[in-house]
Amino acid sequence: MCGIFGIVYSEEKADLGKHLYKAAERLVYRGYDSAGFAGISENGAVDLRKDAGKLEEVDKHLNLREIRGQRGIVQLRWATFGIPSKENAQPHIDCKGRLVSAHNGNVVNTAELIRELSSRGHTFRGDNDGEVVCHTVEDFFNRDNNLDEAIRKAYRVLKGDYAFVIADSRGKGMFAVKKGSSLFMGIGEGFICASSDLPSILQFTRRYVHLYDGEYVEFDHSKFTIKSLETGEKIEREPEVYSGDISSAEKGEFPHFMIKEIMEQPSTARTLITYIKESEEPREFAREIKKTRRTYVIGSGSSFHASLMGTYFLGRIAGKLAIPVVAGEFIERFQGLLESKDSFILVSQSGETKDTINVLDFLQSKGYENLYSFVNVPGSTIHLRTKKRFPIMSDLEISVAATKTFLNQVIGFAGLASLMTPGNPGLKTLEKLPELIETTLKETELQIRDLASELKDFNSLYILGYGENYPAALEGALKIKEVSYIHGEAYYSTEFKHGPLALIEPDQPVIFISSNSHPEKIISAINEVRVRRGKIISVSNENPSIRLNSDVFIPIAEDGFFTTPILSVVILQLLAYYLAVERGLNPDTPRNLSKTITVD
Repeated sequence: MCGIFGIVYSEEKADLGKHLYKAAERLVYRGYDSAGFAGISENGAVDLRKDAGKLEEVDKHLNLREIRGQRGIVQLRWATFGIPSKENAQPHIDCKGRLVSAHNGNVVNTAELIRELSSRGHTFRGDNDGEVVCHTVEDFFNRDNNLDEAIRKAYRVLKGDYAFVIADSRGKGMFAVKKGSSLFMGIGEGFICASSDLPSILQFTRRYVHLYDGEYVEFDHSKFTIKSLETGEKIEREPEVYSGDISSAEKGEFPHFMIKEIMEQPSTARTLITYIKESEEPREFAREIKKTRRTYVIGSGSSFHASLMGTYFLGRIAGKLAIPVVAGEFIERFQGLLESKDSFILVSQSGETKDTINVLDFLQSKGYENLYSFVNVPGSTIHLRTKKRFPIMSDLEISVAATKTFLNQVIGFAGLASLMTPGNPGLKTLEKLPELIETTLKETELQIRDLASELKDFNSLYILGYGENYPAALEGALKIKEVSYIHGEAYYSTEFKHGPLALIEPDQPVIFISSNSHPEKIISAINEVRVRRGKIISVSNENPSIRLNSDVFIPIAEDGFFTTPILSVVILQLLAYYLAVERGLNPDTPRNLSKTITVD
């Protein structure tokens, strides 16, 4: 949630605003409700423009792209402390207009600090925690005129998880601080920048530096110094070169990132499957997990649905007891039951999901060592702090709704289960998946578009699945909620008669996911809805009985324990996308949501 970007050039830039706008466009997918730019000229003048609203709207009435300067700061804010307003929009300036800063994350003692700092003469323009960051640093800066020391002292006062960039308008450089929220640094020709994530950096340079929690960096246009926030000691770290495909950050000929990323799934699946087959790392990962007692698989949102499906694969294929847990409930539910021989797989597409990092913090504080991860972002917090990592290799995903990252998480679990089984028989099934995904997309897209046109005016629908197809139902319902704002609700199919059946009225759409391993369970559930005149939509392997009992039958290309739930999710992703389009919505930036949940 939120996105920050700061950059220092070697000289004054007449087109600084255009560069800042390009960076901001790469941050919008994180979720936001206000936007702001600050340009700092070589003479110390600060041009601050910000307001509530979408980036293009704020630019239209404030001309963000006309900002000039040698240094610049961008912030796209997702409201937590303080309502969306011009006053609460970031960046912020201190009382004297000398310090300029923007933050990402949450400062949880905001109210206390506003009261304390106000009593000492600080004037607050709003009630946003980002402004608290600026004034807290200012308070220490006023005492000894040393910004480096002021930042370290502020770190001891500011409670929560956050990152921020800050600059002295009378100086030449900038500082960036990391405490619990994502932060990367980019090294270019004639500039250095810092940002909440890589996509905003990679359009300017492929050279980047990992920043770890408890670190801060001072940089100008040509050099940087990383230090410990605790001790002030210097930390040596060389830049790395990003080797991924940065074209995934461009829509190309597609109208939205979501449909582009859905269509990229055959390619990203193939990349991951090749890695699973040919690399030693996933085999070592599998060996370590196999020898532990119990495995907890922990995630939030789509990553939890992938975790749940993964535990079906691990249990049925590899005979491994794996317990799926929503990250937010893990500590309260299991803290007294854990043992040293247990293993923990943390699942997060961004590697910065706050609920999941809370679990990581807890486990590490208690001395548990068997910590593993499934992440898509190398250098992210979870990636860096876990014992072994299973990279899901989805390239950049821009649309807020997870599609290709979810699919590769699931494929990763299918691969892990296969590698834990003598002879790895599941790998042959996985090899066929990219072609099956491609076939599914080609053969069902037109039918799904027609179905979306039929369903677009409904306010709710249900998705039922049995066994390994239940996590697919959960993920499909979530996608529909996220991007079309239709109330999509998933149930384990045998549970539907235990209450929700009361909601079925004539023509109420109910989607059933089925495979030929247990069609009788689905047919029974279909009949319960059918006799109450609900609309039956089946996503299924070819089955004459299910086809005969359905109003709409969408075929899944191949029957299989891995393939049916994976291919059904692809179909439901398409349905969610086209429902959003039919309802005139932008599926890439759904309201109230963020790509990376960095707050509690």
